Amino acid sequence: MINAMAASILAMLIMLVAGPGFIRWLRTNEYGQSIREEGPEHHQTKAGTPTMGGMLIWIAVLIPYLIFSHFTVASFTLMFCTLGCAFIGLLDDWLSIMRRRSLGLSARYKLVLQLLLALVVGYVATHFLGIDTSIDLPWHGATLELGTPLFYIVVFLSIAFFSNAVNLTDGLDGLAAGSSAIVLTALAGIAFILGRQQGDPGLQDLVIVGFAIAGACLGFLWFNAFPATVFMGDTGSLGLGGALAGMAILTRAEFFLLITAGLFVLEALSVIAQVVSFKLFHRRILLMAPLHHHFELKAWSETKIIVRFWIISAIFAGVGFALYYWSF
Repeated sequence: MINAMAASILAMLIMLVAGPGFIRWLRTNEYGQSIREEGPEHHQTKAGTPTMGGMLIWIAVLIPYLIFSHFTVASFTLMFCTLGCAFIGLLDDWLSIMRRRSLGLSARYKLVLQLLLALVVGYVATHFLGIDTSIDLPWHGATLELGTPLFYIVVFLSIAFFSNAVNLTDGLDGLAAGSSAIVLTALAGIAFILGRQQGDPGLQDLVIVGFAIAGACLGFLWFNAFPATVFMGDTGSLGLGGALAGMAILTRAEFFLLITAGLFVLEALSVIAQVVSFKLFHRRILLMAPLHHHFELKAWSETKIIVRFWIISAIFAGVGFALYYWSF
């Protein structure tokens, strides 16, 4: 746990020290954010804000990982899942910048790359880490056996859903970074409990990675808090979603992730519900999706939405962690 805390502090300090220079580099090279025309009109004032700040997040995570981890297969798999999703996001960000539009990598190519990523993560989990094809349920000792094909499907859906859910949530300054730090801390707590019970150094390494990413997110908030001077871009948001999914898969806590990361689930479901409602009934159930835009159009201030959503995220994370602890 001491190594995990040290990794978190080091990642945060790297962000705080390197952040100003990195932002200047992004601004000098005109790596600015393009804003969707479909979003709230006042968001157009954010156009041109430096983006791809997620690159610095992953540099800040990688350094403490190299210093404090034991390079176990579990931690390497989590980093592979995280950085693989971040790379997909980097491609998306780069194409958006080159095209000077908020249209980057197509959804089809994203899903194909996420599928390939899921196949690797699922194979390593079952063949090298000895993770069986079941998930834990919120009853003491209860599990749900999935079988190999369904397990791979769950791995893919977890990576694809949560990487895109964090990406959808990243619409207000600091919302995704703050919420991710909260959820990752809870997931790291789950890995700590499991690792202490099993005496598995791989699980203890997951705690180090989880804390390092949470620390980097907190450091990023120094620059990303309203009004943001840098955005994480898809490089950051897709990577954070991959980290959430990877932590859950490697601790067999996929069910608990739905609760612990409840805010991201709500944001993603709000988009799905909006699309389904409009296609079936030609009516919108929200003023605008994702959910945070709905409250923006109800005249809530951006800071009020962010802080209240952080509170909601903390409640979900606390309930998910408590449920896991109770059922362990």
